[in-house]
Amino acid sequence: MSGGYANEKPPSSTGSAEGDLTADPASSGFFNTDFKRHEDLKTMLDSNRDNQKLEAMKRIVGMVAKGKDASDLFPAVVKNVVCKNLEVKKLVYVYLTRYAEEQQDLALLSISTFQRALKDPNQLIRASALRVLSSIRVPMISPIMMLAIKEAVNDMSPYVRKTAAHGIPKLYSLDPENKEQLVEVIEKLLADKTTLVAGSAIQAFEEVCPERIDLIHKNYRKLCNLLVDVEEWGQVVIVNMLTRYARTQFINPNKTDSSKENKSFYEDSEKEEEEEEEREKKEPTYVMDTDHRLLLRQAKPLLNSRNSAVVMSVAQLYYHCAPKAEVGVVAKSLIRLLRSHKEVQYIVLSNIATMSIDRKGMFEPFLKSFYIRSSDPTHIKLLKLEILTNLATETNISTILRELQTYVTSNDKEFAAATIQAIGRCASNIAEITDTCLNGLVHLMSNRDESVVAESVVVIKKLLQMQREEETKPSEHKDIIKHMAKMVDTITVPMARASILWLIGEYSERVPKIAPDVLRKMAKTFINEEDIVKLQIINLAAKLCITNPKQTKLLCQYVFNLAKYDQNYDIRDRCRFLRQMILPGEKPSALAKYAKKIFLATKPAPVLESKFKDREQFQLGTLSHILNTRATGYQELPDWPEVAPDSSVRNMELPSLFDEPSKPKVRDRKKVVKKEKSFYSDESSSVDETESSEDEDSDEESDDEAESDNEEVDESSDEKSSSEEESEEEDSDLDEKLAKFTGKKKEEVKVKRPVESDESLDEDSDDEDSSVEDSDESEEEVKPKYKPQPKKQPKTKEKEISKKKEDLLLDLDDAFGPNGALTSSTGTPGDMLTPSMAGSLSNMSISDKGMSATSSMSFVQPTQIVPKTYELLNKISGNGLCVSYKFTRTISVFSPKMVSIELMFTNNKDDAISAIKIGDKKLQPGMEIQDFPEIDSLGNGATTTAVFSINFNDTTQPAKFDLCTMDQKFNVSITAPVGELLQPHTMSEGEFTSQQGKLGGMNENSGMVKLPENKRDSTSICKCVHTVANVIQIPSQSTQLFQFAAQTVATNTLTLISIKKTDDSAKVTVNCEKMVIGSMLFKDLKSIFVKE
Repeated sequence: MSGGYANEKPPSSTGSAEGDLTADPASSGFFNTDFKRHEDLKTMLDSNRDNQKLEAMKRIVGMVAKGKDASDLFPAVVKNVVCKNLEVKKLVYVYLTRYAEEQQDLALLSISTFQRALKDPNQLIRASALRVLSSIRVPMISPIMMLAIKEAVNDMSPYVRKTAAHGIPKLYSLDPENKEQLVEVIEKLLADKTTLVAGSAIQAFEEVCPERIDLIHKNYRKLCNLLVDVEEWGQVVIVNMLTRYARTQFINPNKTDSSKENKSFYEDSEKEEEEEEEREKKEPTYVMDTDHRLLLRQAKPLLNSRNSAVVMSVAQLYYHCAPKAEVGVVAKSLIRLLRSHKEVQYIVLSNIATMSIDRKGMFEPFLKSFYIRSSDPTHIKLLKLEILTNLATETNISTILRELQTYVTSNDKEFAAATIQAIGRCASNIAEITDTCLNGLVHLMSNRDESVVAESVVVIKKLLQMQREEETKPSEHKDIIKHMAKMVDTITVPMARASILWLIGEYSERVPKIAPDVLRKMAKTFINEEDIVKLQIINLAAKLCITNPKQTKLLCQYVFNLAKYDQNYDIRDRCRFLRQMILPGEKPSALAKYAKKIFLATKPAPVLESKFKDREQFQLGTLSHILNTRATGYQELPDWPEVAPDSSVRNMELPSLFDEPSKPKVRDRKKVVKKEKSFYSDESSSVDETESSEDEDSDEESDDEAESDNEEVDESSDEKSSSEEESEEEDSDLDEKLAKFTGKKKEEVKVKRPVESDESLDEDSDDEDSSVEDSDESEEEVKPKYKPQPKKQPKTKEKEISKKKEDLLLDLDDAFGPNGALTSSTGTPGDMLTPSMAGSLSNMSISDKGMSATSSMSFVQPTQIVPKTYELLNKISGNGLCVSYKFTRTISVFSPKMVSIELMFTNNKDDAISAIKIGDKKLQPGMEIQDFPEIDSLGNGATTTAVFSINFNDTTQPAKFDLCTMDQKFNVSITAPVGELLQPHTMSEGEFTSQQGKLGGMNENSGMVKLPENKRDSTSICKCVHTVANVIQIPSQSTQLFQFAAQTVATNTLTLISIKKTDDSAKVTVNCEKMVIGSMLFKDLKSIFVKE
């Protein structure tokens, strides 16, 4: 019998399908009680043929999926529980799960069948039976359900165990008295090592016994390691639970930062400084718990998840539990979610709005992602506007204000009004632009749109009130108040009219002639005004009567008489109160003589702050945070403990699933592979390609890690000191496995290992061991194939790549002397050779038509530049220790995003200085410091150097840190000149011209400079540019045009410089997408050219 899920073609004989109901409305159940629904389906379910039962069940489940009521078929369906056909039985269980709660009596009749199905050989049947059994909401069968769940927990199938975990909360809600037994069951499930069960077990834990944190201790590390492999919704549950766990078991990683910020107010007091030093000696320095670091490290890869809920849960974990310097890694993933659906955008933007209040630096690089599109709905526009206002700083406010100006003209009235409020908030937060914003808002008062004018008036009123609080000159804003007083006749919006009247009353001494006239006009229209305007008219009358009684006393009496009989009791009460104060009769009240002090006192300025300010009390990513009110079931995020609980409780687990081999052996093996790899013949090209691809992947991973966690670069030192027990067990396991091999075989195994990063080797140690065993048999066959021999016809690309790699390795070996000191191979010690285009010029064609014979004249050969030395610590402030620094302009060995800096230490004391190192760091968000190796001892009169690296995140903000010796600590800071934040970037002249055209307008800074006589030749011009900035010269066809290119170190933002020389002057042009860097670089270039 043919039929679909939708019952599109009703049977012609029985007339029992829904098609008949639509064809003949009079035959429905409302009019004909004898009509039998779904008679054909019941007949098919009673049939002896499995194919008819299967077709009927498909149609029934289709009806359920569409939301149609199929409950009257329950008796006919439940009889087929005993059907031997597997497909039919599955569909029957799907139906019963949906209707078992509604048809409890009939479902109870089949409990014996469900119990038998719990022992079915098919895991899907066992799980379905357990699901149906837990769906029957009858307290009487709770013991049966408990037995079924206990058996299912020990089932061989992880799918059945997962279903048992889902049944636990149902049983708990049905009979809470079973909690103790259920906790025992949850404890078993938490110990389960399969990823399929982990998420469901944690969900059961969260719903039944979230307070039993002791159940998590021994499973904590296992959950962290399994996190990446759990299904998406399980990841969300686990991360949220581990967030609360971390807040109860670890110390606040930002505690020291907050305490130091508070102490900075007392720097002038010597006594308090001494007390601080004593306190610091007593307080131990913060070292992050290794389990805390494990959680952050294992959660970080989930930021790349396709599921927005997973990304959001990891973001809230980092926000609530990570050090401030590391929270920035979540920003890029959250920005990625803004490309999703509107609903996801709303949730993500709401959380970003809260995060951006305290941590502006996180999202400042992604400012353009929050620009409003015309297609955005209003609620998205308002959230983006809120974030833009939160991110406003002195450096980017000009860009934000230009953007806000375009929003004011929007057709969306609510959005335009919110934009004006945002301009007001920016003006109140950044004092330098307050006057600019006031002028702009005054211009908006001439706008045709009345709502824009009204909102501008309200914001101006608040700004003027705030400026009065700051005691600025009152005469400056007299014209604004006059202009607003003239608008009383035209503005009809009640709030705006009320604001104008309040301003005139508050600043009546500035407009003594206009204020009485405004009161006269308002007295005429008093009866027709809104209540809020009437209240302000009464206030205006009272204030003018105090300051100017000759002209306004009669007007004041008239207004009070009108208000006396007003319908609104608030207005009547206000009038009665003010009359006794302002116009006392024969017996004046005691307060009448203080009327002037009461009404004309300075009012507190309004506080313009984000409406998301008070949402920090709720955990990010929760319903309570979105609603800004406590939702049912919300769990408070616990406070950090003052003292960390005992960490040994987490040591009660079995060895980790991922055996980590000892780090030194891995590195040794990598070195051997690198040496052998370069001599492979052409026959091994495919192997080389795979190995190089693996190298690239591992390099990308390691770069990724280095961006966020400095500790991961020194992962071996962190983990070795924290988890000694684990490492000992893992080392012994590895030694046992490697002990099988002797001498030659062992070396061959080492040679054949592919080059991988430390992390990938750690995680895949099981695979390594198996490959080691398998390689014994195939070793002899493979040897001839990979026998080292010279290549006959090497490819140019491969040759260049290998040469670059070899050069890099040689440079790294030779670049650093003892204690990390930088050595110079050629030239004067300490001098820097300017970047050269020689390498790229060698690949260019000489026969280009556009190149003339004299074009090479505009290209200047590399010259020696003496780097400028800056003082970090002088002899007096350093108590005999002098420290200077200079920027080496070399690629940092720690990260390509870091600027390399050479420190020079000189000991002017009589005795030696020991243990010189970097201590605490006070860095801006996004900045990082890679420490130099500790200098053990520096003798009297001795000098040494050390190299370390700083990621300035493309800002000129200072990197503050402590320079420590054995017995002293010095607060120092390093600020990078804008030219040192660049690294050379090669390109052709055509590329330079096209990129310069794209970076016009606001991204361009240009101006004429008069050149002194000694700076008019090409060598001097290039030397000046290279002195200011770390750039590379781009060859030009014109001898009078000098072009230079670079990228910013941290974000690879293109920066272009062009110098067009005339007789005695030059036009300097700087193009950069980062306007602050472009303008500062232009100023530096201008100053060095003008300098004699």
